Amino acid sequence: MTRPDERTRLLVKVSTLYYIDGLNQQEISARLGISRPQVSRLLSLAKSEGIVQIRILNPFSKEQQLEKALSETFGVADVMAVSLPEQTSPEQLYLSLGQAAAALLENVIRDNDTVAVSAGRSVAAVAEALSWFPRKNVTFVPAVGGWGTGAVRWHANSNARTMGEKLHGKCLFLNAPAIVGTKETRDAIMREKEIAGVLDRARKADLAVVGIGQVSEEAAIVRSGFFGREELEEVRRLGAVANLNTSFMDADGNVLEVGSEARMIGLSADELRKIPKVIAVAGGEDKVAAITALLRGRWIDSLITDVRTAERILAHHRQKNR
Repeated sequence: MTRPDERTRLLVKVSTLYYIDGLNQQEISARLGISRPQVSRLLSLAKSEGIVQIRILNPFSKEQQLEKALSETFGVADVMAVSLPEQTSPEQLYLSLGQAAAALLENVIRDNDTVAVSAGRSVAAVAEALSWFPRKNVTFVPAVGGWGTGAVRWHANSNARTMGEKLHGKCLFLNAPAIVGTKETRDAIMREKEIAGVLDRARKADLAVVGIGQVSEEAAIVRSGFFGREELEEVRRLGAVANLNTSFMDADGNVLEVGSEARMIGLSADELRKIPKVIAVAGGEDKVAAITALLRGRWIDSLITDVRTAERILAHHRQKNR
């Protein structure tokens, strides 16, 4: 037998003992009478020379390809695309997105963090999906005022309270509506010590969990009674396709100067952007244009969505860029 054959045989033997028989490197060293560093080098050689070929059967390959495509296309740091059945109800969509976002929060929330929380059904689903995990002194703070009587369970206050309860943490309350009649009223409320203190805490948050609103009659801001038809028509005339907290954006993610924003109580998109990590949770065909706009404007750091929405976002973006 030639020396190259002997070398190959040794590489095969070491690889078999390690990958198939399950011996560790120290056990292989003792059995073959070679040093442990030699075993490590032989295993590395076996991989580099193709004797050992590792194949990963990845059930999430489609999702990961979409996540990578979105991340590279829009420069967003982290994307999670959730697979759903072909026929999925809105309730199942919110449930699945909420569960995915809750799992992400377990990885990113640290002791002593402050988390700013927006209003909306997607964020409410995250709050409901959260389970306790060991973190100390975490505080949840609403980033916008109350949306009206039609959607109390989606209010930022409700979302912050639920998250605080789930993690045995703390929550603050923003005791103010999201929109008032005049700019003067809004400015007076924002000067109140309690209101100013809560919003200042939200601005200084370590991360934010937000929803993304579309601009239509079906939008949560309209259905909740928070936004009237006149306000809706105003922002539409200006070209708005997306809503983030108190701000409205056009299709390219540019913030629009909307008269109603001067009457709104909460953090603007520019203020949210200064928070180190902004996690957006949104999905569904009706949100495609809105999500795309926020991605184009680089308003968020992480996106949790569903696979079909991710595909449509990429298609929508490519079509506009033709």
